[in-house]
Amino acid sequence: MNIDTLIHARWIIPVAPDNRVLEDYSIAVQGGRILELLPTEEARDKYAPAHEHELTRHALIPGLINAHTHAGMSLLRGLADDLPLMTWLNDHIWPAEKRWVNEEFVADGTRLAIAEMIRGGTTCFNDMYFFPDVTARVASAAGMRAVVGLILIDFPSAWAGDADEYLHRGIRVHDDFRGNTLITTAFAPHAPYSVSDAPLERVRTLADELEIPIHMHVHETAHEVTEAEQRDGRRPLRRLGELGLLSSSLTAVHMTQLTEDEIGALAESGASVVHCPESNLKLASGFCPVTRLLAAGVNVALGTDGAASNNDLDMFSEMRTAALLAKGLSADPGSVPAATALRMATLNGAMALGIADQTGSLEAGKAADIVAVDLGGVETQPLYHPVSQLVYATGRDRVSDVWVAGRQLLNGRELTTLDREKILARTADWNHRIADVDELLEFS
Repeated sequence: MNIDTLIHARWIIPVAPDNRVLEDYSIAVQGGRILELLPTEEARDKYAPAHEHELTRHALIPGLINAHTHAGMSLLRGLADDLPLMTWLNDHIWPAEKRWVNEEFVADGTRLAIAEMIRGGTTCFNDMYFFPDVTARVASAAGMRAVVGLILIDFPSAWAGDADEYLHRGIRVHDDFRGNTLITTAFAPHAPYSVSDAPLERVRTLADELEIPIHMHVHETAHEVTEAEQRDGRRPLRRLGELGLLSSSLTAVHMTQLTEDEIGALAESGASVVHCPESNLKLASGFCPVTRLLAAGVNVALGTDGAASNNDLDMFSEMRTAALLAKGLSADPGSVPAATALRMATLNGAMALGIADQTGSLEAGKAADIVAVDLGGVETQPLYHPVSQLVYATGRDRVSDVWVAGRQLLNGRELTTLDREKILARTADWNHRIADVDELLEFS
């Protein structure tokens, strides 16, 4: 049978069903979708592929899903480090954004971010930033899967002047990309402290009408929660619940400050949580209670946050940190085992973003979003358990090949749809502009 692509690997880790490792298996791909997973000997006899890949030292995993980031902010990587969140935002990042953010900035920052993510095995990212139309165009042109956030914030920006304009322009982005198989959308109100009640009520109504998720920073720091309680006597999650936003449509990011009652409410509502362990550690924002959330049945995904606060977009690192942090906080070495960390970075992310029918696991009928990881190096030997090795001993530098919807975006560590040298040149240009001494003094 003639098909597009046949990939042979030492191991395939499909993620669904859980804890399954297929040895000496192959993936058949046709029309951008997974046709079948089958033993390699059978695959050689059954299929005549146009493209065939022999990856005898590799594990194939579903493409990693970065469930929360700000791609355009890659151009601000390292601009203001080692500061508390609100100081970082108010005194450095927001002023810098006011000065620099425009369509060109977002396009170049997003290309840099996508190049980094592809080389790190990420095939889908959930974005929250200004000019989401630009982010969508850049991602689509690169062949990258993206959930583009329809940003909403109370103050004006280069993208929109007020809530009406944010929502109007956001809906237009949703409509413009409705037929794009790689791009979906989510409403992205920034945070409870930066979006007032009336716009949030409109988001709830529109999200229900359009059947798209709501992506929002929630309970990121103790200061955020305390300030909300002092202002109107309510914790932010309670306020969101009273506004009708606490539902299966909500993807709540960070969630470092949670009571047992709030964890129960999240579980009952069907909302998802995105854990960003390294950003939270770097900003000293607190610890998401992942072990308790998972025990309560809450879907927990993983994200990097933006490169300006992490400072990388490395989902392999996030998996390892999430697993180790959970063990340390719970005093239980069985908390967030390797297979759970991998699921958080793949299928749980797809579930949170409403795209689990398309991606997140290697199953027949799903999009061929596939990552090949070379486990044959000195650093990953000896190898007893491939899943543990992926989470605890492997880095993004071991990603050799990446496919999204059957299209190869990384071939032997080389990008195939993005011009690496052009991206580096454009990034260097922004680096020189932003690092100008007079401008730097203004933001420091």
